[in-house]
Amino acid sequence: MTTTGALQGEYFISGDEACAEAGISAGCRFFAGYPITPATEIAERMAERMPDVGGVYIQMEDELASMNAVLGAAWGGAKAMTATSGPGFSLMMENLGLGIMTETPCVLVNVQRGGPSTGLPTLVGQGDMMQARWGSHGPYEIIALCPSSPQEMFDLTIEAFNLSEKYRTPVLLMADEAVGHMTERVTIPPVESLKLYPRRKPTVPPEQYRPFEGEANGVPAMACAGEGYHLHVTGLTHDERGYPATSSADAQARLIRRLIAKIRDNRADIIRTESKWLEDAEVIVVAYGISARIALWPIEMARAEGLRVGWLKLITAWPFAEDLIRELAARVKAFVVPEINYGQIALEVERCAAGKARTLLVPHAGGDVHEPHVILEAIRGAAGR
Repeated sequence: MTTTGALQGEYFISGDEACAEAGISAGCRFFAGYPITPATEIAERMAERMPDVGGVYIQMEDELASMNAVLGAAWGGAKAMTATSGPGFSLMMENLGLGIMTETPCVLVNVQRGGPSTGLPTLVGQGDMMQARWGSHGPYEIIALCPSSPQEMFDLTIEAFNLSEKYRTPVLLMADEAVGHMTERVTIPPVESLKLYPRRKPTVPPEQYRPFEGEANGVPAMACAGEGYHLHVTGLTHDERGYPATSSADAQARLIRRLIAKIRDNRADIIRTESKWLEDAEVIVVAYGISARIALWPIEMARAEGLRVGWLKLITAWPFAEDLIRELAARVKAFVVPEINYGQIALEVERCAAGKARTLLVPHAGGDVHEPHVILEAIRGAAGR
């Protein structure tokens, strides 16, 4: 990996800029995208910086082509990424499914804005969380990370690339406009100090290589075009060689079972959360992205009133931290879930609580973040005040 040109040190930059710099530090050398607010700054930064590190930036004609180009670049041997917002994210869903089916490592960043449709191009939203999980058709699992600061935009972009390589799958970074446009101090470590997960290559001769035969953790080693291995890559149901097997229910069962298991069976390795005050909590605020950050203030006010309130930040949205929610539901009164939509992750919390604890959604249509007093009132209500 060419490291010349990668930044290191402390910078006062936006979340979008931090995301682009993280991609470069992680070894991304191909970016394809189409301008869309509020993710455009990622593309602009990549357009400026890719020549510095020997990479390729290409502005495609639309988001469908952008995601396709990223998949092709990954099979050509590059670490690749794209960035978009809600309308573009919708257009990328078909090729996201192709990436999952072909087990193509790459990163897709969604800086969410208010929707539906073209909605609020320059203002915040968190309305794409269920689309992230179920936006493409068919049965599959997805990995999605949610930053709540520019520093986390950097750190989680690195993590997204590592997870994409480790599990040979597209990984989503589900940011939001507030975090993407927020400017703060970001520490960029030297590339040499980063723990980067390399692409795992075949150890068998070309004639023995099967590009879709699960090995460690159910994940196949990945040869790329031009490395001397025969590759057949298709979105059709395929066997371990990659050849279509569209009349075989057995081939479908083997393939889908492995694609799902390589994520589900490794949830302990994938899922990350951050928490405070859970030990004595009777009410827990569960949030992600900018909403998790906003929630800290009303939680501290509630605790000053004597309310036993905890804070749980979902760094990994998908796979969902269902085991933790079930464990907490057995000993708390309620969960309060502020999100900038009308109920998406709150439904997952409610499902996992399974009636043992109440789930109170604090909805918001988008355009700005929650007023702290609204979350505080919800906490008081959940605590019976």
